Amino acid sequence: MSEENNRTDPRGADGSAGDADYGVVGSGYARYRRPEPAFVAAIRGALGAAKTVVNIGAGAGSYEPTDLDVTAVEPSAVMRAQRPAGSAPVIDAVAERLPFPDDAFDAALASFTVHQWRDLRTGLREARRVAKGPVVILTCDPEALPSSWLNEYAPEVIATEARRYPAIADIRSGLGGSVTVTALPIPLNCADGFSEAYYGRPEALLDPGARLANSAWGFLDPAVGERFERALRADLDSGVWDARHGHLRTQPSFDGSLRLIVGRP
Repeated sequence: MSEENNRTDPRGADGSAGDADYGVVGSGYARYRRPEPAFVAAIRGALGAAKTVVNIGAGAGSYEPTDLDVTAVEPSAVMRAQRPAGSAPVIDAVAERLPFPDDAFDAALASFTVHQWRDLRTGLREARRVAKGPVVILTCDPEALPSSWLNEYAPEVIATEARRYPAIADIRSGLGGSVTVTALPIPLNCADGFSEAYYGRPEALLDPGARLANSAWGFLDPAVGERFERALRADLDSGVWDARHGHLRTQPSFDGSLRLIVGRP
């Protein structure tokens, strides 16, 4: 393994290795962050003929293919505990120090996790090292985040997310080889409750649990969430939100920040 792999990464109390403490924000994660079938299909297509997959930053198991031999890697004890019975075996490790030999898997998967890695380039290099074939990444483009109506009500959340998500160009560079980037439309009734998933269901974000399942809220003063809830509730009651954004309630999909990135050797 590389010199970087011999370093000890600082980790939170429950083992979380990123900037968010999933011992706090992850307790209800599996309830709100369920796999969206459209994204499952896109990921499965990107994995192609792979038979063995390492799922890096696997969380509670969303987007793990059920028809492949999957090994999950997740540093947070809280997230590991939420994996349903019958899930793939999970290893306590971090993206920057994968405990596998070179070319151990046909492919690597990383969904909604690269923004949590302490060292993006090292994590991508590790994913590339252990995967013989594609490295498939589901992430958000920080430049596209302000297109959400949420930016009007809680710009601090959007700014925080934009700072945390790595630039698409940096992921491209870190992967090397041949890289494709595809925008994934977000369906109206998206099962995976990241912020943009509620583009046509604003009432859902009045639920503090739904907000907590999006880690950016945890970096902000609670007053931001309280102000957001007051303002959104008032505009929903008065009809202001619908006057501005009501067309989104029936819009089949939203072209937001979601990106599927596939790197091949």
